[in-house]
Amino acid sequence: MDASQGDAPAAPRPSPDLSRLPRVDLLLQREDALAAIDAYGRGPVTDALRRVLDDVRDELRAGAPLPAPGDIVARVAADLRHARAGRLTRVLNATGVVLHTNLGRAPLSAAAREAAVDAAGYTTLEYDLAEGSRGSRTAHVGALAAELCGTEAATVVNNGAAALVLVLAALSTGREALVSRGELIEIGGSYRLPDVMAVSGAVMREVGTTNRTRAGDYRAALGDATGLVLKVHRSNFEVVGFVEEASATELAAVAGEAGVPFVYDLGSGLVRTAADGPFAREPSVDAAVAAGADLVILSGDKLLGGPQAGIVAGRADLVRRCTAHPLARAFRIDKLQRAALEATIEAHLRADVPTELPTWAMLTAEPAQLRARAEQVAALVGPAATVEPTRSLVGGGSLPGVELDSWAVVLTRDDVDGLAADLRAGDPPVIARVEDGRVLLDLRTVPPADDDLLVDLVRACLVDG
Repeated sequence: MDASQGDAPAAPRPSPDLSRLPRVDLLLQREDALAAIDAYGRGPVTDALRRVLDDVRDELRAGAPLPAPGDIVARVAADLRHARAGRLTRVLNATGVVLHTNLGRAPLSAAAREAAVDAAGYTTLEYDLAEGSRGSRTAHVGALAAELCGTEAATVVNNGAAALVLVLAALSTGREALVSRGELIEIGGSYRLPDVMAVSGAVMREVGTTNRTRAGDYRAALGDATGLVLKVHRSNFEVVGFVEEASATELAAVAGEAGVPFVYDLGSGLVRTAADGPFAREPSVDAAVAAGADLVILSGDKLLGGPQAGIVAGRADLVRRCTAHPLARAFRIDKLQRAALEATIEAHLRADVPTELPTWAMLTAEPAQLRARAEQVAALVGPAATVEPTRSLVGGGSLPGVELDSWAVVLTRDDVDGLAADLRAGDPPVIARVEDGRVLLDLRTVPPADDDLLVDLVRACLVDG
């Protein structure tokens, strides 16, 4: 065959008839589009619809078939769901980590939730009803916190890190804050104590060594430039072996000799000393105050079991210096935090913590009760579920090395990662633990009231799988 007589060129692709695409105004009248409008708003649905139609036009030019109107609206709904995926969503925490930082740490009590809802409208946040004039944002919650901690006064800011920055800025700007090298901690989110101290304006003066720091090391560093003595609880790791650290009582004496404040950052904030059990080694607020700490710092959303907050409690004159500092306004709590924190502190003052606060209900749940619940859940899920003992963690930078006996429902499916992903795609999502090629649901961190919901969500995933 003559080379000039090769295969004929392909016929040009006919131009798509874009006029067959449904109009935006007509699509918006469909029932599925109206449902999307109810969920996301007319403006976002309209904008998403135009974007999808632009994509469809490109696909038609590439030879794709014309999609049905329902398919177009479905793509719009899917795009909007994806765009909203980052918003806060309730989840079932089946990881067994009680104070799970990624999941919001301490779940609020019913009373704290109700208080936050009540505070969502107009409130007496900074209004004195008796005087009919401006009041203090933190006076009442500060008085409650002082009563809880057994101190002269207290104030509250929006988190524990802010509390430490405020104390250092108010009491030690331009002056030395003595701190053990073994307490220059880093916690989640790249929070490093040396960086925090630098931002505050305090001059960090390291004393001792990583594993051994004595009271004499602090005493030797005292001088005219000393602003305060700082002790920081290593709440998220342990140092074992050849170790030594100065006690709170010793450091109170050292600071007293120099006439400077002794500040104890307790971090996780166990309020009362535990005589035995997993909390016996955790430093407590009452013990720190009894030992002579001039100020204690603790978080609201860890062992206190409340919302994110930072509490500074101690001598009234030192608390006043903190509240008078300009950073106090920058770090102040909002009305929802204050309402929830007040309700949480009141539960502690009533000494009804395990009953009222979900965090403490989870921490103190008996393994026998967890086993009974796990067996019931597994029986309802079916043959793909079994039960076995496991270990839970406190989490949230609290009680490092402490594990709690617990029971888990173990799920079987060929694709373990796929099953975990399906659980996360539920409504609400279930956050499980993947361990040794299996999916574990630790019931310590699942409220008993949610057991039936958990069963439904798990069965749906196993059926779909």
